[in-house]
Amino acid sequence: MCGIDLFFKKKEVVEMEVTFPKGFYFGSATSAPQSEGAHGIEHKAPDIWDLWFEQEPYKFHGQVGPQDASTFFEHFESDIDLLRETGQNSFRTSISWSRLLPDPEGEPNPEAVEFYRAAFTRMREVGVEPFVNLFHFDMPASLQERGGWESREVVALYERYAQTAFTLFGDIVKRWYTFNEPIVHVECGYLQQYHYPCKVDPKASVQVAYHTALASALAIRDFHEIVPDGKIGIVLNLTPAYPRSDNPADLKAAHIAELFANKSFLDPAVKGVYDPELIGIIREHGLMPHVEADDLAVIREHTVDYLGVNYYQPLRVCARASLPNPEAPFMPTYYYDVYEMPGRRMNPYRGWEIYPKALYDIAINIRDNYGNIEWIVSENGMGVEGEEAYRGPDGTIQDDYRIDFIKEHLTWLSRGIAEGSRCIGYHLWTFIDCWSWLNAYKNRYGLVELDLDTQERRIKKSGRWYRELAQNNGF
Repeated sequence: MCGIDLFFKKKEVVEMEVTFPKGFYFGSATSAPQSEGAHGIEHKAPDIWDLWFEQEPYKFHGQVGPQDASTFFEHFESDIDLLRETGQNSFRTSISWSRLLPDPEGEPNPEAVEFYRAAFTRMREVGVEPFVNLFHFDMPASLQERGGWESREVVALYERYAQTAFTLFGDIVKRWYTFNEPIVHVECGYLQQYHYPCKVDPKASVQVAYHTALASALAIRDFHEIVPDGKIGIVLNLTPAYPRSDNPADLKAAHIAELFANKSFLDPAVKGVYDPELIGIIREHGLMPHVEADDLAVIREHTVDYLGVNYYQPLRVCARASLPNPEAPFMPTYYYDVYEMPGRRMNPYRGWEIYPKALYDIAINIRDNYGNIEWIVSENGMGVEGEEAYRGPDGTIQDDYRIDFIKEHLTWLSRGIAEGSRCIGYHLWTFIDCWSWLNAYKNRYGLVELDLDTQERRIKKSGRWYRELAQNNGF
């Protein structure tokens, strides 16, 4: 019996009828750099992933870069037909900043304008609501050279990019996001070295986080002027911080982990202010960012209309077992240790714990502590390596493990909705197997299989089931 089968033998879900409100969004999510392809200079300027892959291809699984991805740029019409064939009424993707504005201070690329308008229009024609994100980790390489998110100049150029996108596509797209998982380009780019520019610079990380929150608020301000009949949000990866025990030291560790992992972006995005305790910690460590006169008013006055929530795994923490090194660069783990709970359920391929109940906890937290703002599960999914081992006699991948995964998470989500949380939809990561940052194609996430040699698309068993889910508005 394979590892993923053994994992699901431990599932705790109780079979029950699960239904969702009328008009619930069932869809999927991807991003421009992970799906579009056409990364040649004739189509777009380089972003940091093109740059990094050129510099250090050995860091990417199989030395496979983003040049082709899943060729959505070439096959978007037939791919959008597959969205409907798998029952989806909505789809989240992003715009490539470096495709739309190869010169960040210049005019839009006509080819990009034509492509995005055609894709978004096609979605509407087949009954798929487009949810469009402006930034999904893909900083234009030319702007990274000018400081990236450390630079105030880049904040201004992002606002210009946002204004351009809203003006060009706001007549078609009415649901937008400013950023996807901004904590990731902070932590992975400026503390942990998993994203370019691979720095270990806590002072820069705080400035990057602050500039990102400010850029989001500026885009929201402009959006409401340009697209008054639309809604705009931000996508945050919320990872509830669970303490090892009820010991006061463990509880404090979880509380501080929550400040960094979740509240650092959630509070300014929804409440318009930062948690004073988080500010106190940042100040204590000498990491306060440079703030200009009107910045905090902009953040306070231009909060999101709704929230996207990416959820994959919980964050389990405990009190530190040893004192931190006072001379080491500051990390949030100065205040806690990550805790590996005995007996936790794991996706053995991705190395992530699977804990579906956290979606319920997120729903209740948003209901009780964030004004019960409208929100959507903007990503949730499981990556599996070697899915060809699950191919059935008819050639279809029999990914029952993915169906079970979705069912468990939707069961807990439905409980949160039944108790009053205003969740409007569920977007699975992802539609078609896509290129995934340093992992390339190591793990597959799609409802649709991608043959890398032929670019053929084949709907998996989960894709057929997803259609039934959407048609029945539950299972």
